[in-house]
Amino acid sequence: MGKIGLGCVAVLVIVVLVVGLSLAGTYNKLVTLGQEVDKQWSQVENQYQRRMDLIPNLVSTVQGAANFEKSTLEAVVNARASVGRATINPGAAPTDPAQLAQYEQAQASLGAALQRLLVVVEKYPELKANANFRDLQAQLEGTENRIAVARMDYNKSAQDYNTARLRFPTNLIAGMLGFKEKAYFKATAGAERAPAVQFNFSNTPAAPAPAK
Repeated sequence: MGKIGLGCVAVLVIVVLVVGLSLAGTYNKLVTLGQEVDKQWSQVENQYQRRMDLIPNLVSTVQGAANFEKSTLEAVVNARASVGRATINPGAAPTDPAQLAQYEQAQASLGAALQRLLVVVEKYPELKANANFRDLQAQLEGTENRIAVARMDYNKSAQDYNTARLRFPTNLIAGMLGFKEKAYFKATAGAERAPAVQFNFSNTPAAPAPAK
């Protein structure tokens, strides 16, 4: 083989090495970002599960109040059951927006049912004075805040992953390498910061927010 042939082979080898290293770097970056999304997703699931675990004790405590509204308790129990039926892969962040929307809707319904229950509790002074109920209420408040933070962190990591996946030339090979787009939770007002969720249902109207 002549010098020209050897030179062509050398150039080809260099090109193959450069392309291979580029592919390896792209693959490793997407793996790292994907693992971060999965980690943040597990935090979302952990906080939602924590809320689920608090509900049986909450319902049991509230049931002890005389003449407590049965329909309100049933709404919480049914919403909790609906969350359990919302199928989603627990091992990795969702890639199907419709599946995540169904899961999010079930969780939102449960949150709304819990808020209605705590509104009704205002009519029962004996429950408001119950130390066990007050402890459960405080745990729910903390859990709702942690849910909000976990969702925000998950959306941020999913955005980082999806942005990297769509950049050229990564977008040309991401699908072939098996990296699918991650689904987002729907954005809510104030999503740029973690809101302080409090179940405070007094009869005093909330003060208006100061003008910016």
